[in-house]
Amino acid sequence: MDIRGIRYPGLISYKAPAGGGTTDYAVEIFDAALNDGHYDCFVRADTRLPMLYMDDAIRATLLLMDEPSEHLGESKAGYNIDCFSFTAEELATAIANEVDGFTFDFKPDVRQNYADSWPDSIDGSVAKEEWNWSPQFDLDAMVKAMLDGLSKSQ
Repeated sequence: MDIRGIRYPGLISYKAPAGGGTTDYAVEIFDAALNDGHYDCFVRADTRLPMLYMDDAIRATLLLMDEPSEHLGESKAGYNIDCFSFTAEELATAIANEVDGFTFDFKPDVRQNYADSWPDSIDGSVAKEEWNWSPQFDLDAMVKAMLDGLSKSQ
């Protein structure tokens, strides 16, 4: 039986609203930047978590589905995929570089406890080796894509 799976990091997309989860600050902040000019982030400035732009997540899924099974090793039931990690402050600063006047503060709540229990990066070397996976979006490209997508949808 051919069973393939991907363990995704936090996913970032402008096409669906945030649902209140621990990584959702990385989605909420964009809407706040464009509509309110300010965001109170619910994790600390130095909180580093692995994230992936949704376009890359979809592309990874399709690449894995299309890969001939003989190219896949024993890991095919659960691949970690390379992504990028950033701190909440790095994200806020990258957005502030694109949105004039955007300000932010950090006011951690209970979700900080969850974030502290998660890894700050993911080793996706097996996916890279077996099916040549690598993300196309880094922090700056993702910020521009999110702001562009949200601007067009409003």
